[in-house]
Amino acid sequence: MTGHELHYITEAIVIGEHTLQVVFEDGFSREINLSPVLAGRLLGPLNDPAFFKRVRLNTKYGSLEWPNGADFDPELLYHWDRYFPALKEAADQWNHRERNGG
Repeated sequence: MTGHELHYITEAIVIGEHTLQVVFEDGFSREINLSPVLAGRLLGPLNDPAFFKRVRLNTKYGSLEWPNGADFDPELLYHWDRYFPALKEAADQWNHRERNGG
């Protein structure tokens, strides 16, 4: 794959503790469980279901964001299956460092 696809989100609905139904500009819709990648200082706070529900659609950029500055690139969410393994690995490494005082 070359380049970066430009997608934007038109709608996002919280459908579970850490799961969103996301609709994109071309009508493509996907259910995404973010819980496996919620680690670290920026994404870790989203583990709190009440905070996770504070997601909002940034209509200027067509992206999702939370009050602490956490966000996800729409292209990443559009191709979640492609990006998920690397994101999960990074989250696992972060959690391992956190547990081991790193």
